[in-house]
Amino acid sequence: MIRVASYNMRKAIGTDRRRRPERTIEVLNEIDADVIALQEADRRFGSRASAIPIALLEAHSDYKAVELDIRAGSMGWHGNALLVRKEIEVLEHHLFDLPSLEPRGAVLADVRIDGTLLRCVGMHLDLSGLWRRRQARAILDHLGERGGEPSVVLMGDLNEWSSRGGSLREFAADHDFAPCGRSFHARRPIASLDRIMVSRDLKVVDSGAHKTACSRRASDHLPIWADLAPRIRALGAR
Repeated sequence: MIRVASYNMRKAIGTDRRRRPERTIEVLNEIDADVIALQEADRRFGSRASAIPIALLEAHSDYKAVELDIRAGSMGWHGNALLVRKEIEVLEHHLFDLPSLEPRGAVLADVRIDGTLLRCVGMHLDLSGLWRRRQARAILDHLGERGGEPSVVLMGDLNEWSSRGGSLREFAADHDFAPCGRSFHARRPIASLDRIMVSRDLKVVDSGAHKTACSRRASDHLPIWADLAPRIRALGAR
């Protein structure tokens, strides 16, 4: 069983408007996932340093950030970052721009977890429905251009209020959605803005939104998670 999660951590600023990275780390530890896609992981201005000091993350969690080699002190690419357990092997990492009026991007990492190869993509899509659809197509096209056939997990804040349309329709052509439920607003969730989507060689065993006293305060989004397992093909199936 592999657990993945996605979390818009809002630059470690909670619903009390206080920046407390140690509280964000507490939520990450509560989720207890193998791979976590973060959105709004870096500060927006200045040096755009990581909202969680990297040394603090390493000292007080079992996670390491996938090294994207962008800028010193930063953990993400346009705010997107991927965390993995320290013992997990990262085989490859990659980042790419997304079409938008303002800078947007996505991050990708191939990881091996207990012999299973996963291609994980983290994203934070636009507020505009037109641009979200274009960004979804760009991500899917990028995946189609990459070699190999690993299982794929797509995670992030899609900013999609629709339950079926828009960018969701693009992703649904070849991926299943984990039924994680409503994640926004953390204090009183009314929308499923955050999504986990998997290629059809993966089975979603369980999933949900992580609701604890700490997660309701640490960001305006709740983290979402999914437990995954490889599907066993029938004998003779192709």
